[in-house]
Amino acid sequence: MSELPFRFFDLRVLRAARLAPDFVRVTFGGADLALLASGGRDQRFKLFLPQRGQDAPVMPDPSDPDWFTAWRALDPEVRGLMRTYTVAELRHAGEPDGRPAELDVDFALHGDIGPASRWAQAARPGDRVTILGAVEEDNGGIDFRPPPGTDSVLITGDATALPAVAGILAWLPPGLPAKVWIEIPHADDRRELPSRADTVVTWLIGGDAPPVLEAVRAAELPGSTRYAWIAGESGTVKALRRHLVSERGFDRKAITFTGYWKRGSSEDELIAEVVA
Repeated sequence: MSELPFRFFDLRVLRAARLAPDFVRVTFGGADLALLASGGRDQRFKLFLPQRGQDAPVMPDPSDPDWFTAWRALDPEVRGLMRTYTVAELRHAGEPDGRPAELDVDFALHGDIGPASRWAQAARPGDRVTILGAVEEDNGGIDFRPPPGTDSVLITGDATALPAVAGILAWLPPGLPAKVWIEIPHADDRRELPSRADTVVTWLIGGDAPPVLEAVRAAELPGSTRYAWIAGESGTVKALRRHLVSERGFDRKAITFTGYWKRGSSEDELIAEVVA
């Protein structure tokens, strides 16, 4: 057992590939990446990007256990830009073909809106980043935790949550009923979502699709001991949670809900709200 369940990793881009109109997959490598752990599902980590004109993100002392306070104390115009992302795939050294450890991260693109989107679109081999990631498989970066006895699962997300949805579906046990709704901008953003579970995936594509709340409200939901995982835009997530509790009888404790973003606010502004 490590002293802390997480640590900093200095990584470099190995390659980048366009997966779809609105997604780029960036593959990272690093000397210590073999120590990174993932429990699958919606495993998240903190990504730190360099500011414009920097070769690498400016970071606090990696040995400081109160890294967040130390990061906040740095000049906002200089310190590494912090964002939260999902592990798309982690391949440890020697798996599957003898390569060093590699980390895949899928970036949902928003054009030039947002520094992470701009960075991902321009990512080239050798570009440097830092991540704060888990070193234990069972860690606080995993939110998808259905209670014992769960007999069906409901999942909703938008493009920002698609990598997490893919990880969750890959992890689900065989035969578990799972109804899934995913909002994406373009039909070409759809991807295969392998799962051993009994999944029914509905893609809500572009502006002509019904809002996800409307789609869920009209659906029949199986099971009696149900668990829900809902992620995406903060206002939509809150509305879905209210619907599931007040109109569908979900136990509040059986709903995991995460606002990955908030309409009209950047992640930097959301961080400032939390610590204010």
